Amino acid sequence: MALGELERKVMEQLWDAAGPQSVRDVHHALSQDRELAYTTVMTVLDRLAKKGVVRRERDGRAYRYLPVQNREEMVAELMHTALESGQDRTAALVAFVGRVSDSEAAAMRAALDSLETSGGEPVTKRRKTRAPKG
Repeated sequence: MALGELERKVMEQLWDAAGPQSVRDVHHALSQDRELAYTTVMTVLDRLAKKGVVRRERDGRAYRYLPVQNREEMVAELMHTALESGQDRTAALVAFVGRVSDSEAAAMRAALDSLETSGGEPVTKRRKTRAPKG
């Protein structure tokens, strides 16, 4: 699932926050950089909730929003979705690996080694950090 520019900015704000954020909190933070209508932020948060990217909790008459996944999980999901859309997954992986730094390659080797020693259980299955839906 692709996110638009403003949706990404809203997600960055939610990830950087210490806890659940109201529309007002997000609007205030984003309005520091550019003029933005309160209702625009409210619409974006509602859209993100409908996409399942954030969950909202009732707080009196308002809602507070939390990301369902952390940054890394969302990036991994986006990468996997992009990989699935290609015709040749192996070629796409080889092209991707050819562009990573030495430290990123070492991290991938460690992740693959961990996957091998765990009997093939994906790392994300073992370290699930998603917030409960609701």
